[in-house]
Amino acid sequence: MTFPEWTKPGAYGAVGGAIVVSVLGFTWGGWTTAGGAQDIARTFATQEVTTAMVPVCLNASAADPERTTKLATIQDASSFGRSRAVMATGWATFPGADQPNRDLAVACLEGLELDGS
Repeated sequence: MTFPEWTKPGAYGAVGGAIVVSVLGFTWGGWTTAGGAQDIARTFATQEVTTAMVPVCLNASAADPERTTKLATIQDASSFGRSRAVMATGWATFPGADQPNRDLAVACLEGLELDGS
């Protein structure tokens, strides 16, 4: 079956338009793939869980009998090493986890009342 000659420009225009719309949609239009949406959702969920666990970290620090000594250690650490110092206290460990969480340590550090921070 042969197509009339006048259909070629229309077909090329449709294909070119689809490519341009796709490129513009994914770059400036805010479109995303299913995998990209899952990554965004996973990141958001992780941030929300960390935010929800900050009171647990602060309560653990308040209940710790060595709180004063540990807070002094955290305060004496450099600003770069403070999150590591909070992780060393054990306050930034999720319940049921074996290792402390760095994101929780950073969030908990913001909630702790340290002089000169």
